[in-house]
Amino acid sequence: MWNRAETEINMTLIRHGATKANLEHRYLGKTEEALSEEGKEELQMRKDNGMYATPNHLFVSPMLRCRETATILFPNLPFQCIPEWTEMDFGLFEGKNYKDLNGNPEYQAWIDSGGMLPFPKGESREAFQKRVVFGFFRMLSCLEKEKASEKDKITAVVHGGTIMALLSALSGGEYFDYQVKCSDGYRCRLRCSDKIISILELEKLC
Repeated sequence: MWNRAETEINMTLIRHGATKANLEHRYLGKTEEALSEEGKEELQMRKDNGMYATPNHLFVSPMLRCRETATILFPNLPFQCIPEWTEMDFGLFEGKNYKDLNGNPEYQAWIDSGGMLPFPKGESREAFQKRVVFGFFRMLSCLEKEKASEKDKITAVVHGGTIMALLSALSGGEYFDYQVKCSDGYRCRLRCSDKIISILELEKLC
């Protein structure tokens, strides 16, 4: 765990580039899928435009689409995987989009709940947030072992759901307020202790 009484970190959260399923607006959770050619091209274009600063420490979800994104953006930088940062398990909705699910009573019930119900045979938002926050403390532990400085820049290449879960948990805000498109993300300054993380500054990358 993070052993310092209190420190601040500068962190960038990047959602991975687009896959075919993302472009088709499908629920893509535990399914492994490579980036689409369009997704790769968009990442490269944004990289060439200086959107992504090279960090001192790079962390990723272990899923293929995040590892591919990290390799495109920071090809010479090693990264560490945080297993708790895999995307939410969408259960019976996995691989489907709103057209496929139109008329499905379980899907309608989930919509009517404002996304608060657990996904059928999948994960609940509460459980997802807990594991994502646990992953954040795992990252802090890695930084402590590496004797990271407060001046160091930290980047995490993760999923849209991971970003929403982490930022809403840390801020106490609404989950969907932190939704971002593929290749987008946030820059944030965080105050960290061994038990409490608070957001001091937050801005979108684009």
